[in-house]
Amino acid sequence: MLEALQSWDRALLLALNRAHAPALDSVMLWASNRLVWFPAYALLAGWLIWQFRGQAWRLLPLLIAAVALADSITSRLFKPLVGRLRPCHDAALAPLLHLPDGCGGQFGFLSSHAANSFALAVFLALVLPAGRFRGLKTGTFLWAALLSYSRIYLGAHYPSDVLGGALMGAGLAATAALVFRRWAGAGANR
Repeated sequence: MLEALQSWDRALLLALNRAHAPALDSVMLWASNRLVWFPAYALLAGWLIWQFRGQAWRLLPLLIAAVALADSITSRLFKPLVGRLRPCHDAALAPLLHLPDGCGGQFGFLSSHAANSFALAVFLALVLPAGRFRGLKTGTFLWAALLSYSRIYLGAHYPSDVLGGALMGAGLAATAALVFRRWAGAGANR
């Protein structure tokens, strides 16, 4: 069973990675670049502070905690513990891959990029008022999907690395959103 899943993972990676074009290379390299995120996340933090003035001191630390935990757990716990080589470090697979960004760190399970971006998207979807901010919610999920896909496209992660990272980020975000609701509810009852 595990062999069949690994075979499927490799086949899907190769199919997605081989569907490349020079214009897509630029988009995927841009999406995966962490330096691109910082200004966007700073603007988002500023908007959240402006929009949720009194609640921002509760909302932002929990959002930051969910994203930071997603990054730390995937990078410092799962990657070294599981020790699954990135596709670009697999000697049999690397020659078959299109690698416009070279090859990153040695291990890839779980994808930190996917975990971080889905932690952001899921947290905002759960804590922002229902029926409002649809554009922002949709935008963060589209961003998370693009960023996650870019990791496969660039040959840095298997699809299962990305899926696992996305689930880890979503789980941490759901937990942080639950804490936010309880914390916000406790403040309203005073």
